[in-house]
Amino acid sequence: MSAIKNTIAMDFRTGVVIALILFATVVLARLVGRAIDRAIARSERRGEADTTGLRFVRRCLLALTYGLGSGWALVQVPELRIMGHSVLAGAGVLTIVAGLASQQVLGNVVSGVLIVIFRPFRLNDRISVNGMTGVVEDINLRDIVLRDPENNRIVIPNSIITSNSVVNFQHTDSRVRRRIDVGIGYDSDLDKALALLVEIVLAHPARIDGRSRAELDRGDAEVPARVSALGESAVALSTWFWARNVADAAVIEGELLRSIKLRFDQQGISIPYPQRTLSFAPGAAGVVPAGTAPTAD
Repeated sequence: MSAIKNTIAMDFRTGVVIALILFATVVLARLVGRAIDRAIARSERRGEADTTGLRFVRRCLLALTYGLGSGWALVQVPELRIMGHSVLAGAGVLTIVAGLASQQVLGNVVSGVLIVIFRPFRLNDRISVNGMTGVVEDINLRDIVLRDPENNRIVIPNSIITSNSVVNFQHTDSRVRRRIDVGIGYDSDLDKALALLVEIVLAHPARIDGRSRAELDRGDAEVPARVSALGESAVALSTWFWARNVADAAVIEGELLRSIKLRFDQQGISIPYPQRTLSFAPGAAGVVPAGTAPTAD
């Protein structure tokens, strides 16, 4: 009877200790989370847009706090320690699988730390990696989350980010240079078309002058326009413009294309459909000479 009472008392004390440890873990995690949230809020109020590092540290500290608290609680139960050692010692296949999975997870965590340290991109940067393009919404221990132009969320493991080339459209400069291509007929006035392209782009109020100091010193044109190719049915013309950011560039491009079409129509400059001229050898089977009516078989 005395042994039973001692066992009950010991189990009760163990349960109380575990409950206190878990309670302290939750309280500490909340305090840490709130402290970092306040730091993030202060950074945003000061206009510091890059809170990537703080958010990443928040996740790391919360994961560490919960992990240590849970481990400490389990240590209080000797039976769980013994059972855990038995499972790890006896389950060889599961151990291998778990090891491989842990290796992959650890690789993602290490890659996430490298991303935060070297900062190839930040939150709200527009990037392209492995054929996927979007705005960085979140960076965590395992992956990053991109928001694409259709408002879909793309989740990419951190290890893929660090093992592939990343295109950052606004790493040090958010400005965008965009190219517009248009084809005109071979019988259209080429010089007039080029002059119209420059005039239309220069007239757009939202574009900016993106020339460098060296280009200004050389006297380079603010809006270049030139022949880029001689196609099968059209002369390809190209012009370039600068915008403050990707969003402005998309709007400007659409408006410029509309203006180019309307002005070319007004000035009699044709934008031809794709067309080909076919030549047949004289006497080829099935070919009817010009001006001859086909005959029924």
